[in-house]
Amino acid sequence: MEFVLVLVLFPVTHSVKHSLTYFLTTSSGLQTFPEFVSVSVVDGVQVGYCDSNSKTAEPRQDWVRRLFRDNPGHLEWHSQNCKISYVVLKEDIDMIKLHFNQTGGVHILQEMSGCDWDDVIDEVTAYDQFGYDGEEFTSLDLRTLTWVFKDKADTLQNKWKRVNNEINHIKYICPECLKKYMDYVNRSLKRKALPSVSLLQKTPSSPVSCHATGFYPDRASMFWRKDGEEIHEDVDHGEILPNHDGTFQLRVDLNISSVKPEDWSRYDCVFQFSGAENIITKLDKAKIRTNKGKREIRCCTNASTKGLLISEQMY
Repeated sequence: MEFVLVLVLFPVTHSVKHSLTYFLTTSSGLQTFPEFVSVSVVDGVQVGYCDSNSKTAEPRQDWVRRLFRDNPGHLEWHSQNCKISYVVLKEDIDMIKLHFNQTGGVHILQEMSGCDWDDVIDEVTAYDQFGYDGEEFTSLDLRTLTWVFKDKADTLQNKWKRVNNEINHIKYICPECLKKYMDYVNRSLKRKALPSVSLLQKTPSSPVSCHATGFYPDRASMFWRKDGEEIHEDVDHGEILPNHDGTFQLRVDLNISSVKPEDWSRYDCVFQFSGAENIITKLDKAKIRTNKGKREIRCCTNASTKGLLISEQMY
């Protein structure tokens, strides 16, 4: 499995925003890493991959495989885009290195482009930005159709010729693709999927995690109660994270260091899902799964940076 680490930074109707983001990385001076890597992410889940070795788009979800089977031209289109992006980004990094007189060492150019779509008001927001050697480099201002450069990168203003192609892709092609993708996602997950909920703990003195996984869609909440009342003290809420199959997971930790053994039965974890009964899990030592030392590699997005992050979590 390939992972990319991005270093740059109803009476009442609720809007649901979906996103399609492309993370492109080209490098020079790295011998053990493909010169070019492209990762496609839909709603925080990796759905496609391509690199300079294979030059072929590879699906990462079952619904993407169905889409490619139904639309063979779409697979060819993605593979062709991979090849073109490889050439263009390589030209870009070579131009940047020449401009800054960088003849050796390791250098990395990254692009993050895509679109967000509000499926209720049908509003689209597009974005495109670059980072170079771990620092912000330039971003596209869609109001003025100009590139805004950071610090010393500003001297490249006259050499950066990308506006027309980028606008066409992120404002028109990207939303069309995202809407098609969401149609396939919704068909693959036609109804709500309820989670499995379990209690996890590293050591007897560690917080107890109430962990729900496998639910869809991601509009859910979970909390700890004492004597039937929601509590906030000694509780740590995690973010809703995507699973590889398009479903989601969520955890809420309870610090039990001050909880007396005879009081455990007063606590429970509640998972709430619109249109479904609450799933209530009592705090019970016999139900706690201890997996000390096991590691999980988790791929997720960071909401503040829209970056793709790889994290290693020890339970």
